[in-house]
Amino acid sequence: MSRFLIVVPPLAGHVLPTVGIGRELAARGHRVAWSGSEPVLRPLLGPDAEVLPTGSRLFRAQGGHGLAALRSLWEGFILPYARFTAKALDRAVLDYRPDLVLVDQHTPAGALTAHRHGLRWASLAPGAMELGRPFRALPQVEAWMLARLRELWQRAGLPAEEFVDPRFSPDLVLALTGPALTGPLALPPQYALVGPVLAERAEDPGFPWQRLEPGRRRVLVTMGTLAADVSADFHARAVRALHLLAEDGAGGGSGGGGAGVQAVIAAPPGLLPALPADAVAAERVPLLELMRRGLIDAVLCHGGMNTVSEALSHGVPLVTAPIRHDQPFVAAQLAASGAGLRVPFPRVTAPALASAVRGVLDDPGYRAAAVRVGTSLRGCGGAGAAADRLEQVAARNRPPRNQLV
Repeated sequence: MSRFLIVVPPLAGHVLPTVGIGRELAARGHRVAWSGSEPVLRPLLGPDAEVLPTGSRLFRAQGGHGLAALRSLWEGFILPYARFTAKALDRAVLDYRPDLVLVDQHTPAGALTAHRHGLRWASLAPGAMELGRPFRALPQVEAWMLARLRELWQRAGLPAEEFVDPRFSPDLVLALTGPALTGPLALPPQYALVGPVLAERAEDPGFPWQRLEPGRRRVLVTMGTLAADVSADFHARAVRALHLLAEDGAGGGSGGGGAGVQAVIAAPPGLLPALPADAVAAERVPLLELMRRGLIDAVLCHGGMNTVSEALSHGVPLVTAPIRHDQPFVAAQLAASGAGLRVPFPRVTAPALASAVRGVLDDPGYRAAAVRVGTSLRGCGGAGAAADRLEQVAARNRPPRNQLV
């Protein structure tokens, strides 16, 4: 059996997909460990997971939109996090001696460490930003990112002539999406589009299930965990839209006797103005369990890959208001698939937002497309397909562990 080391950033949306992959590998008899910030990883992975800590520190909050947000992501997180974790990852590799390192694309130090020790490594692409060269029309942006990665390579003491883009393993790139969303991308042969990995999560005992009214159509609102700096005004507009939906019946409801839509909102309480009387709000919402039980009819979100793929996997259509990073690309893919609508985050009005949500609720074409796309995504194999590919790479020309230096 093999040893797998999973290197992830301290971001829940990046950690959660690796839970399912790790469980699948462990079920096959492999040993699996994670390396990252233990205070973030431990609550997500559970008490029994093997964690090789890299230490923790605060990083600059991500801000802005468009290219400013991209620069903020790289200069405020990706690059300083790579520098901060380099020594700890080196120790983790020497202590654990993995056969394969699975590296999230936001943690390039994992790939640099694996390369320095002659280990095979695979890339994990949890979003859409690093697939299909979305910035091909902006060569200066691509060149800037590549230059920053070459600086990390040089800082790691690796020979310049051996440079490999640490976002893209030459052996395997696991992408948590599928052709039903990406369209006909021309990708290298080492890319494996395995679809979403939906791991069971511990249920929050504090969620007020009893407040969900039978026979009502429901919209789930979530703008992610990292957008509080810019989402307060959007949440205010979204709440006004929810008032409109609660008042006008949203097309008559489904078995609700003309009652409006009931909202379920995931957001810190301080971001929300006065809600409709029947709305359910909590800082953490059991999204997967709500959809598994068939209690959500539409999702209004930021276009994050996890939320979009989880909703589609349950046949739920979406309205997306993308903020930054890969969200505009995911939102565009969703709209092109017919499984949802995209609205402009900074300027969509409350009436327009209510109209978009009504659209995906009332037009059966959106739900039909969501079911079709979700079926295709699930057919990509998820955790099982990811484990298959990882096992294949780990078994290739495995170097003796005493070659680690």
